[in-house]
Amino acid sequence: MMPVISKMYCSSSQMVLGVRRRPHVVNGGGLVVTDCSAQRVVFKVDGCGIHGTKEQLILRDAEGDALLLMRRKGGMVEALSIYKKWKGYSMNYEGSQTLVFSLKEPNSCFVRNNGIRISIEPRAASNKGWDFEIRGYFPDRNCSIVDIRGNVIAQVGVNKEVEKLMETKDLYNVVVKPGMDQAFVFGVIAVLDYIYGESTYC
Repeated sequence: MMPVISKMYCSSSQMVLGVRRRPHVVNGGGLVVTDCSAQRVVFKVDGCGIHGTKEQLILRDAEGDALLLMRRKGGMVEALSIYKKWKGYSMNYEGSQTLVFSLKEPNSCFVRNNGIRISIEPRAASNKGWDFEIRGYFPDRNCSIVDIRGNVIAQVGVNKEVEKLMETKDLYNVVVKPGMDQAFVFGVIAVLDYIYGESTYC
């Protein structure tokens, strides 16, 4: 088990989850994540339509309770940096927030081999300064989240039959490996969807 948000989102078996993008008019756009085997909604991601705040996303559970708040860091520090950084905060039932991960946005979304790195908070013992990396190219729906040892923890792909029927990639699936925190994985995917302008947020 590798809980980042909570061990309740870690499954002992591999999970295949379907992702569908919502139209902008529904809660500011966002995503709906479904368990493909049980045909039930697991997570939802709301765009900025809820609070009117750009560059802010909320991951919710099936009941609509907020699990993760993802926000792009702003201010003078970002203006002077070549990287833009997203921060993910876990949210408890009292509404308090705890930083759980940071993600460095690439300085160009058009470079396919521009590695995106994610660090878990509090910082692990890794001397590389990061814990996970995105390999592949998200707009092609062909990428993986790998850990520092190179193990794939989640794989983004498109069902070939669905791809033939659709011109856009509004439907895709994510295979999450056993023991990995699914809430964390979909927090990262929501940020990728926003970064690459593929989503209907705002």
